[in-house]
Amino acid sequence: MHLNGKIPSINQIRYFVTVAKYLSFRQAAAVLGISQPTLTSQISALEAHLGLVLFERSRTGTLLSPQGKSLLKIAEEVLASAQRFSETARDLAEGEVITFRLGIPPTLGPYLLPHVLPELHQKKPGLRFYVREAAPQALQQGLLHGEYDLILSPLTGENSQLITSPLFKEPLKFVVPSDHKLAGKAFVKASELRGEKVLTMEDRHHFHHQVLNICNEIGASLQRDYEGTSLDTLRQMVVMGMGVAFLPGLYIHSELHNPEALHVCEIDGMPIERQHALAWRNTAPGRQTFREISSIIRDIIYSRLSNAVKIVNYDE
Repeated sequence: MHLNGKIPSINQIRYFVTVAKYLSFRQAAAVLGISQPTLTSQISALEAHLGLVLFERSRTGTLLSPQGKSLLKIAEEVLASAQRFSETARDLAEGEVITFRLGIPPTLGPYLLPHVLPELHQKKPGLRFYVREAAPQALQQGLLHGEYDLILSPLTGENSQLITSPLFKEPLKFVVPSDHKLAGKAFVKASELRGEKVLTMEDRHHFHHQVLNICNEIGASLQRDYEGTSLDTLRQMVVMGMGVAFLPGLYIHSELHNPEALHVCEIDGMPIERQHALAWRNTAPGRQTFREISSIIRDIIYSRLSNAVKIVNYDE
């Protein structure tokens, strides 16, 4: 038998299964909504294509051949799979029941997503996210290489292969131990930080480099001997009097409800922020959906977190 590399059409398989069900070309043709000669022709073409006789035809009726019986279950499975394929494709086209791989930094995800994902799920019930954490540079590379569909991260420079939708600006707050000489002040002068030992996270984090730039600008000393592996670790290091630190506004909003051991303040006349955006590849088939998701996230943040962050408009 030689099939010339071709496979039967879905319609031919459907015709075969329907005739096998009714064992009548006349009834099958009526159910399928085609003429009996057309059905007979298509079954004959299928048999010729396969090199098999699928039905035994006689004046008394139609019976499945042994070969037809062997193929029937597989043919039914093919039709069921084709139906599932069509239904899934329809759901995806309508934006229903789809999972996106979302990347986010560990200094942001735990303090933002609990505020955003429940309401986003209410607005888009079929939307699912598989969330993974990584440093911003690794997130951007992973997005470019297809490891993520979306990333929500601080902006790390222009890239012509990516579309970025700015979401919000997050302030960095200055924190000191409660017994520090600067404790009790709402604002401190940059000159008062000269020589202070500033703690931060490991240098694989974008956050580390931003704090390093701040220290260079104000004359503070970045401590490389003690680097936190997480924001919680960094916070505890400050509590223990090992130095002072800058902490993201969302972390403070989420975790420091009763900061007895810490004092939070800002540098007078020197607002320090990091800007976060949702980004995706410019070739992604879900580009329109991603823009909608970005808009919904921005609205949720505005309604829930406007006291902790500043919403970014498109024209900023």
